[in-house]
Amino acid sequence: MRLADAVVLDLTGVTDKAALMDRCAVTLALPAWFGRNWDALADCLTDLPEPVTVVVTGWQEYARTRPHEWRTAQDVFATAVDERPTRLCVLLSLGEGLVGSDEPPATRLG
Repeated sequence: MRLADAVVLDLTGVTDKAALMDRCAVTLALPAWFGRNWDALADCLTDLPEPVTVVVTGWQEYARTRPHEWRTAQDVFATAVDERPTRLCVLLSLGEGLVGSDEPPATRLG
């Protein structure tokens, strides 16, 4: 899994769980059976067909408006990473990027 090949999960404008689940479904190309709940997201993340690095950007507004949901989302992603460490890596982008760098600063979940 290389950062250059990462899937960017942009949460800009996401302010509730429904929007988060919709964004995950589209960005991660989750299967039609994805039930748009925490358990279904966890199942889908551990069943991704190929190794993937996910970089989560624009998450700050969601974290601020729905802190309990955001903590749950972080737990779901971290647990999935712990269960499939060679197949899934989730990074949180902390801002616009470092001066002189094409890659955003990131924090690893899990």
